[in-house]
Amino acid sequence: MKTEDIKITKEEEVVRLLKDKGYHITFAESCTAGLASARLVNVPDASSVLDVSFITYADEAKIKYLNVNPDTIKEYGVVSEEVAAEMSRGAAEAMNSEIGVGITGIAGPTGETPTKPIGMVCFGIYIKNEISTYTCQFGNIGRNKVREASVDFIYEKMIEILKGDIHD
Repeated sequence: MKTEDIKITKEEEVVRLLKDKGYHITFAESCTAGLASARLVNVPDASSVLDVSFITYADEAKIKYLNVNPDTIKEYGVVSEEVAAEMSRGAAEAMNSEIGVGITGIAGPTGETPTKPIGMVCFGIYIKNEISTYTCQFGNIGRNKVREASVDFIYEKMIEILKGDIHD
């Protein structure tokens, strides 16, 4: 097998890109409950880019540990790009990381509202004072599939951003 035939995983690519840039990452996860962090630590030497991550399932935890403004939650709802942005910034600032990732959503099977269906997940990626936000509608595909799809999405976005292929 040739070297170019070896396919690396998304998380291996993220670790490589973070190491190349000398960046550290901190996750702030709600609906994914640590799955994004867990995928990263599957990679050998992930400890060189990850020191701490947060699982902030409760609103109070987002406020206390990530400095999410309670008024943001009240105005936009906990599942919103605004809250995901504050989660990402708060995580990065709490740990002095160059990158913070915020993930908040409705994995199901309950929790939907008329405007926020099961499978809706919001993301924030903070990189050195710049924040990109996204919302994905994965649909009612099952709780764990929503969580997996969320982690796949965030790793793809991080690769795009870290490679400089995205211009918001």
